Amino acid sequence: MANQLFFGDNLDVLRESIRDESVDLIYLDPPFNSNATYNVLFDSPKGHESTAQIEAFEDTWHWGPQAEKEFTELVGQPNTQVTEVMRALRGFLGENDMMAYLTMMANRLLELHRVLKPTGSLYLHCDPTASHYLKIVLDAVFGTENFRSEIVWKRTSGHSDADRYGPVHDTIFYYVKTDAAVWNQIYQPYDPAYVAQYYRYEDDDGRRFMSGDLGAAGLQGGGYDYVWKNVRRVWRVPVETMKRLDAENRVFYTRNGVPRMKRYLDESKGMPIQDVWTDVESLRSWHDERMGYPTQKPQQLLERIITASSNPSDVVLDPFCGCGTAVHAAQKLGRQWIGIDITHLAISLIEKRLRDAFPGIEFEVHGTPKDYEGARNLAERDKYQFQWWACSLVNAQPYQGKKKGADAGIDGLIFFQDDKSTPKKIVVSVKGGENVGVTMVKDLIATVGRQKAEMGIFVTLAEPTKPMLTEAVAAGYYTTPTGAKFPRIQIHTIADLLSGKARAAYPNLDAGALTFRKAALEQGEDKQSDLFHAAPAKKAKGLGKVAPTARAVPARGRKGRDRG
Repeated sequence: MANQLFFGDNLDVLRESIRDESVDLIYLDPPFNSNATYNVLFDSPKGHESTAQIEAFEDTWHWGPQAEKEFTELVGQPNTQVTEVMRALRGFLGENDMMAYLTMMANRLLELHRVLKPTGSLYLHCDPTASHYLKIVLDAVFGTENFRSEIVWKRTSGHSDADRYGPVHDTIFYYVKTDAAVWNQIYQPYDPAYVAQYYRYEDDDGRRFMSGDLGAAGLQGGGYDYVWKNVRRVWRVPVETMKRLDAENRVFYTRNGVPRMKRYLDESKGMPIQDVWTDVESLRSWHDERMGYPTQKPQQLLERIITASSNPSDVVLDPFCGCGTAVHAAQKLGRQWIGIDITHLAISLIEKRLRDAFPGIEFEVHGTPKDYEGARNLAERDKYQFQWWACSLVNAQPYQGKKKGADAGIDGLIFFQDDKSTPKKIVVSVKGGENVGVTMVKDLIATVGRQKAEMGIFVTLAEPTKPMLTEAVAAGYYTTPTGAKFPRIQIHTIADLLSGKARAAYPNLDAGALTFRKAALEQGEDKQSDLFHAAPAKKAKGLGKVAPTARAVPARGRKGRDRG
């Protein structure tokens, strides 16, 4: 399965494009129904106002015709557990935003369960706003017996709320489809205080160890009754093994002469990872991996999940992929991946992120226009999505989203630098109508002057008229300090940009980092972050060299809930 990005409603994409039992691991970080509207904040270079705010998604769903339609679908589908749960929740909650949220989530979770392999797992990332309701829905979809963990991730250091305890954590629910699910046990280094308390003994050569019980009291299956060095007990090991351990200097004797097993720190796998994660730091302003997306999660968080519940070449699916952290981590760890998002802005961000981090990467993009007809169709359906997508063709930041500002005619901004002075600006205007004229070019020229920009780019769906081209040429050239010349006003059609016939021309075109944050170049796939590491899973080839911090031990299809 090729790596794939889909633009569109994930419910439609799942139903139309993802086969039954074709996915190994699902991570989803859906909107939290927290009644917040999140914006993508693009950092403008120093000397320019931070005006590029694009509404990424509205973090709430409302009860209306769409919610009613999806609820009707829910009560008619074959999973009667889900039907009963959703009817009960509607009776309790009524027709409100929370019920709309749960209805739409339930429909998507049913589809996610369908596409998951029997060896697959699902991780749902949420917060306390709706986590208690979501767990009920998950229990109905997956079965209570397939719940494995409620992971608490401490995402921030502290809050000073006047009337409650500071909310500093998110919740991640971990479910499996069956007991055959992939599980690679991850180990972490022991806390220094734990080492000091329990590994408090040292051999003459400086090796630290803890003393382990050699007695068999309470051991299921009994033990071995004999006398060892004047101490009679029921021992865990036969006398032959006791002799060998003693000869290898692996027996520690207490002051009372009782033998105990030496358990060396340097031979320990570490602490099996628990369900409270305090060692993965939330992204801060100084972190290089920040892409400017408001709900971006740290890559280490996704690497941990992907390592624990998938193997190399497995397929990872993120149906709310945002700025693409899950697919980035999957690519890095040698997995195949599928990402779905409902905004062209997210898809274009992910495309750039992956190509920056993995030069030469190949993947398919579905749902975005590939030709003139596709572009025209998008322009007719949603002019804002069309504008955001068109801006991506010239590597521009979308400007102001759906807000009506004083600076009309600006749909995108590009920043560049051709000397050591303040970064310079290019204004982008996008037109999706069938009729364009010279007045639009004159307006762009005026906007460039008003914005104190160096250049302007006019992106049009329709073919420009001759007067438009003449007006653009009359605007002259922008000349760099080195003498390079670029047309001050450029007109490019969507068709030419898509075909590669045309390309926006401006200084340091390939730099990109002034307009969008640039993802760091990955030094090869299959390399994990330094926070933890996993030993190669079954059939794993090339997971990278082992870091000293922690590792994982594979087990496919381990029975029971106790994962050790």
